[in-house]
Amino acid sequence: MLITTIDQMHRWSAQQRRDGKQIGVVPTMGYLHNGHCSLIKCASNECDVVVTTIFVNPLQFGVGEDFERYPRDLQRDYTIASDAGTTVVFAPRTDEMYPSNYATFVDVGPIGEKFEGTFRPGHFRGVVTVVAKLFHITQPHLAYFGQKDYQQTLVIAQLIRDLNFDISMVVLPTVREHDGLAMSSRNVYLSPEQRHHATALYRALQAATNAINSGERRSHALAELMTKVIADNDHVRVDYAAAVQAGTLEEVTEFSSGEQAALLVAGRIGPIRLIDNELVTIP
Repeated sequence: MLITTIDQMHRWSAQQRRDGKQIGVVPTMGYLHNGHCSLIKCASNECDVVVTTIFVNPLQFGVGEDFERYPRDLQRDYTIASDAGTTVVFAPRTDEMYPSNYATFVDVGPIGEKFEGTFRPGHFRGVVTVVAKLFHITQPHLAYFGQKDYQQTLVIAQLIRDLNFDISMVVLPTVREHDGLAMSSRNVYLSPEQRHHATALYRALQAATNAINSGERRSHALAELMTKVIADNDHVRVDYAAAVQAGTLEEVTEFSSGEQAALLVAGRIGPIRLIDNELVTIP
């Protein structure tokens, strides 16, 4: 089923709750790939009904970013989502979500100001605003997100805590191509040559993971290693490479045994910006 209005989505979700059904939601911006499908399939296995939202959110795009050219194909997405186990696709228009008198936004504070927040000012303000709206509209019991956008998962977890949403958040591992490239809707922008160069981000994460398993504990050394691996490819420009505490994104001098580190990388190939991450428990 395709729903495009907030009123109809409200009524459908309310009826599911009255019927005692557990609702899972998978928020997306569309142009679905196997990473999205893994979320939908998991939601379908764990919930009675699944809502996949498809909305290219203008609030999370900055000046000069790719809002206008972001890939869109609702019929394709509807078919993929349905085949993966979606019950309802919620695909509202922009003016349905943000009417002309819209004026309310959500700010998650410091955790949204570093890394992606530094390079994309206002990005997480847009993310949490639309996710909060989607939570209210779809009324889910569980919400499913991918680890690929790791900082985003922490930001949304804080949103759920701080605004007291009665929602359980499920984060699933990043789904990768055969060569390690993290699946992303933006990968469609890459030429075959750029696609090859893009694997530098994954190779950087692998190098840092191997270094940790070989005894490296210094965060700056891990960051320098990842930066070098990416920078060795002349076609990729590094935005950041960091090794931080997984739960807080705080930078530490040295990791302790048993601690979980988040390895974060972001880079650009021409105008195309890609991010990736890996979580590693320190031996």
